[in-house]
Amino acid sequence: MNQPDTKFASADLTERSNKWNWALLALLVYGILLAVTVIGSGFKLATGEHAKSLFEFAANPILGLIIGMVSTALIQSSSTVSSIVVAMVAGGLPIEIAVPMIMGANIGTSITSTIVSLGHVADKEEFQRAFNAATIHDFFNVICVFIFLPLEIAFGFLEKLSGAMVELFSSSSGMVIGGFNPIKVITQPFSTVLTDWLSFMSPVYAGVTMAIIGVALIIISITFMGKTMKSLMVGKAKDILHSSIGKGPLRGIASGTVVTVLVQSSSTTTSLVVPLVGNGVLTARDIYPFTLGANIGTCITALLAAIAVTGPNAGFALQIAFVHLMYNVLGVVVIYGVKFLRNIPLNLSYQLSVNVAEQKLYGLAYILTLFFILPLSIITVAG
Repeated sequence: MNQPDTKFASADLTERSNKWNWALLALLVYGILLAVTVIGSGFKLATGEHAKSLFEFAANPILGLIIGMVSTALIQSSSTVSSIVVAMVAGGLPIEIAVPMIMGANIGTSITSTIVSLGHVADKEEFQRAFNAATIHDFFNVICVFIFLPLEIAFGFLEKLSGAMVELFSSSSGMVIGGFNPIKVITQPFSTVLTDWLSFMSPVYAGVTMAIIGVALIIISITFMGKTMKSLMVGKAKDILHSSIGKGPLRGIASGTVVTVLVQSSSTTTSLVVPLVGNGVLTARDIYPFTLGANIGTCITALLAAIAVTGPNAGFALQIAFVHLMYNVLGVVVIYGVKFLRNIPLNLSYQLSVNVAEQKLYGLAYILTLFFILPLSIITVAG
């Protein structure tokens, strides 16, 4: 008699927990929208009309790339960095400076799965397989940069295509970008109150303080949103993962995209599959398309952040979010679509994993060199 009662009580508790989690999720989404508004307002207040001159040091695309890459490696969240970039564009950061930062964020986010692979270091064969699976993401994102950054520098094709998408979006929706936006109604009052509260400071210090508050809020919101989404969706995410991996590249890419949207973290998505390869359940080739889908799925956060932006720079904020989406979609189409290019990340990650399995310190050296030493060295030389 007691067992059914216990079962019903457990189900009721789970239902209540889910309701609280959905309410928390809504609050965290609001936190992201609020943070983007605060960062944009603070950035605009601090720089006035001089955002471009403030970031002249990053006008070199390589430096912009490295800023995005290192900041993402440190925070371990491309969603956070891309949302901050959207907010900075809303505050006046030029698109041409923001595009390489977005590209760099893609490389920086792949550090998480590479670190996860170190958990298999005790077993040589497991470690080789896990490191192979993890670094496919690294090499794919690096190759994307080698292909698309020179094209962007030469022709600005992502900037132009995303600009056309913004025009298409605004005309097809019948709305003017920067016109009435219901998000403004729920976010702008807080930003205004915060600006008034900091009015005793000079505009520069007040703007910097607002930007810091906004960045802290966006990091907290995205971190807890990822955890909340995982508690709500990780079961479904795992079901999708197991039912789709190895069932064809298109299904793998689609499932990687969906899972990343569900758990709100490409780092989590890619880290989910590394132990499966390490333990021999799947192969690196099996999880390759799934990993690529994670790159596409993570773009949802930047698009969400762009919705919060109103005013004259709203179109530019949406444009950089579209750049993020187009860059990742085109990367999958070009690299995975061309057979010769498709196998390069697989081959490079395999060769590296074999060497790292033999000399485990090479793995640590690889992580430190790719994500920190090399980028910081380039900054030092360029500076």
